[in-house]
Amino acid sequence: MAAGTGRVALVTGASSGIGLAAAKALAAQGWRVIAVGRDPQRSAAAAAELQAAASGPAPVMLRADLSLLADAARAADEIAGLTDRIDLLLNNAGGMAKEKVITAEGFEQNFAGNHLGPFLLTTRLLPLLRRAAAEAAKGEVRIINTSSDASEMIPGLDFDDLQGLASYHPGLAYCRGKLANVLFARGLARRLAGDGIVAHALHPGTVDSNFITHADEKAQAHMRTFAMKTPQEAAEALLWLATGDEPGRTSGGYFHQRQPHAPHAQADDAAAVERLWSESEKLLAQAGV
Repeated sequence: MAAGTGRVALVTGASSGIGLAAAKALAAQGWRVIAVGRDPQRSAAAAAELQAAASGPAPVMLRADLSLLADAARAADEIAGLTDRIDLLLNNAGGMAKEKVITAEGFEQNFAGNHLGPFLLTTRLLPLLRRAAAEAAKGEVRIINTSSDASEMIPGLDFDDLQGLASYHPGLAYCRGKLANVLFARGLARRLAGDGIVAHALHPGTVDSNFITHADEKAQAHMRTFAMKTPQEAAEALLWLATGDEPGRTSGGYFHQRQPHAPHAQADDAAAVERLWSESEKLLAQAGV
């Protein structure tokens, strides 16, 4: 896929780590980058880095906490006010938790931030993605969800307790959100095939970034035993999925190190993919968004 003037990339979780590295690379290639970050200080610093990296249109940094659905809805409205098209959506925002936190809207914070907020943002922005796809070759417009191999480490999503409220554990909460990312990509791929829009999920590996500092101390220590990638190294695979020719020929995949990777069995269960979509819509309706 050729980068170029007029192409718009939306990158969430872009105030640090993989998201910032990917956003800077896209800005350097001439994309118009709309970045979304949560932390005010990191977002301000990232905005300066993006501006310095840009070779084309000036990047825009928006602030939003996607674990709050009203904030995700507001961000979608702001983005729609900035552009009439989106050629690339990198759903990279997410996080780990140290403890169970219920948001002011009544949702488990980790599941809301890793899945419900991105689900809301993406579905609200589908008209802009479809508008770009109407003017692009098949497979050029893409949605990439940053997941994790944590998605492979649980029996599956329990649709009777999707947020894990009955028996909460921080590690399981993260795994649930990351599995939801993979199933969401599958659901998007099915719904958007007729529009020529591609959706994939990525397991980027363990990344040495601010991301892991939100986990509890035991989880942090465990992750630091792995061979860790720099954000720039991890972003290379994300950018390949986003702009490479080969990933544009398929949709609904789960990738690691630029190769198809076997997902959790639930991702191959069409009924489970659809159930997650419908349960997510019910939760959004519950929040009144």
